[in-house]
Amino acid sequence: MRFSFVTLFPELITPYFEASILKRAKESGLIEVACYNPRDYTKNRHLKVDAPQTGGGAGQVMFPQPLDDLLRQIQTRNPRAHIIFPLPAAKPFRQSDAKRLAEREEVVFVSGRYEGIDERIIEKYADEVFSTGDFILTGGELPSLVMCDAISRNIPGVLGNEDSLSEESFEDLLLEAPTFTKPNVFDDSSVIKEYLKGNHGKIHALKRELSLKKTKYFRPDLYEKVNIKHLEDKK
Repeated sequence: MRFSFVTLFPELITPYFEASILKRAKESGLIEVACYNPRDYTKNRHLKVDAPQTGGGAGQVMFPQPLDDLLRQIQTRNPRAHIIFPLPAAKPFRQSDAKRLAEREEVVFVSGRYEGIDERIIEKYADEVFSTGDFILTGGELPSLVMCDAISRNIPGVLGNEDSLSEESFEDLLLEAPTFTKPNVFDDSSVIKEYLKGNHGKIHALKRELSLKKTKYFRPDLYEKVNIKHLEDKK
């Protein structure tokens, strides 16, 4: 799968793929990463890509021409490229989106800077727009990397243990149950005793119960969506 990043700061993107799981995924050919800088496409003789807001307002906005030429080139190269704009004013990015997008041939992330991107470019090219949280960042690079990481983990072969995907948070809308490792007692705090008894059926049921409680406490919005009867039947 190919991930293409449209960014004024490719040096923020490339180091993320030089370590750990995504480095191995790239080296094994499971993912491919490319960066495109809008400054390379601007016709402005000073290489500017931003201009004052029409109608007034604080801050500059990325003007259409460089992004239009760049994204048109990407679409010409691959008409199936799926173009995503990370934006604060957008629907939340979910685990279900990560799983769905992992089946794409190419995902393109367009990172805005300054006060954002001319809306006409978003309307013309966006296949989807996503927000990664109710906060404002200095640019779209971090949300792009967050989404790329989440998508990559769902590509077959990227994770060493594919079974771990089925036990993570947000499967069945639940947060993941607490996990432990050795030693069994640390700083006077013990692992949950049922985890130590080796009865996998009881451990599974307990983890499901703890997931429900954790979701209810931390994410009541998700808990309200959970079909409790369905989850109880799966114990």
